[in-house]
Amino acid sequence: MSENYDLMKKIQLSFQRLSKGQKMIAQYIMDNYDKAAFMTAAKLGEKVGVSESTVVRFANVLDFEGYPQMQKELQEMIRTRLTTVQRIEMSNDYSNEENAFKKVLKADIDNLRITMDSIDFRVFEAAVKSITEAKHVYIVALRSSTTLADFLGFYLNLIRDNVRVSSHSVTDVFEMLFRVDKDDLVIGIGFPRYASKTIEALDYAKSQGAKVLAITDSVLSPLANYADFTLIAKSNMESFVDSLVAPLSLLNALIIAVGIKEKNTVSSSFAKLENIWEKYKIYSYKGKNNK
Repeated sequence: MSENYDLMKKIQLSFQRLSKGQKMIAQYIMDNYDKAAFMTAAKLGEKVGVSESTVVRFANVLDFEGYPQMQKELQEMIRTRLTTVQRIEMSNDYSNEENAFKKVLKADIDNLRITMDSIDFRVFEAAVKSITEAKHVYIVALRSSTTLADFLGFYLNLIRDNVRVSSHSVTDVFEMLFRVDKDDLVIGIGFPRYASKTIEALDYAKSQGAKVLAITDSVLSPLANYADFTLIAKSNMESFVDSLVAPLSLLNALIIAVGIKEKNTVSSSFAKLENIWEKYKIYSYKGKNNK
């Protein structure tokens, strides 16, 4: 089954040959795809009024090996369609503060595990090499992803002196990139819902011959369409808040890997920085009760 195949169309075309229970599942998914995508097979069966095994057989009828594969495709298909209102409605399952705390941390742990298990280390190594060899490194990220860009830019700037980061404003992205060329690397960071300006910036960078590294949530992400390298970090969260834990951890690993390759430069740079920090009292080492 093609990754770009429209799952909803698949369900519609298969509808007439489904059993009565399977038709109930199909109808619920078509009417409530935003909720169904994040239900277990047991929970979906309970919601519709059929057994868990009926849900599994429904996935098999649609040519999936099992329910997890169908659920994954449904999640990928709808992720960019979810509005903030729909995300808020999905958060209704967080019945109280303790439940929200546990569910959010569990989701973040799952995102980290999936990211670690699925990372392509050859792509990771190629990304590190591109950062160390680029004449200039441009980091483009907007909206909630600006936090990630600021983190990556802050540390890369301590390692190298050729890094520029897009600001929170969308108006100056192209001004920042207008000199980009084949010797440069543009890092685009974006997670659902994807900022259109980030995608346009990567399109422009690619047209100028620059290498492009996309850091995003899926190979189906529109950022990946313009990338020479794509690093995937899962950001699944049944909430109106984006989960940036796995993306941040991936960036942390990227920074450390670049630092290892630039070990001599990093050592001399931080030695100089430590002297500056000490001289100008950048950090405080005493609490208010210390003398």
